Amino acid sequence: MGYPTKIQRIDRKASQQWYVNMPAAVAEAMEFQKGETIEWIIDDQQHMVLKRDAKLVSSLKKNCLKRADKPV
Repeated sequence: MGYPTKIQRIDRKASQQWYVNMPAAVAEAMEFQKGETIEWIIDDQQHMVLKRDAKLVSSLKKNCLKRADKPV
């Protein structure tokens, strides 16, 4: 399922800022942390890749496995 998102631009006297807001459902599914740094990679004119730190992803997977082992 996709999540349509609008690109926003703020025009200032000396510069422009562009914003892409991530839907909460996507951020929660990815288990993003407040203040986390990510990297945008431009694949081509139609695709951008959002890259996370491999160490962080590894720790998320370990935590996920721990939660799966706990009885409900």
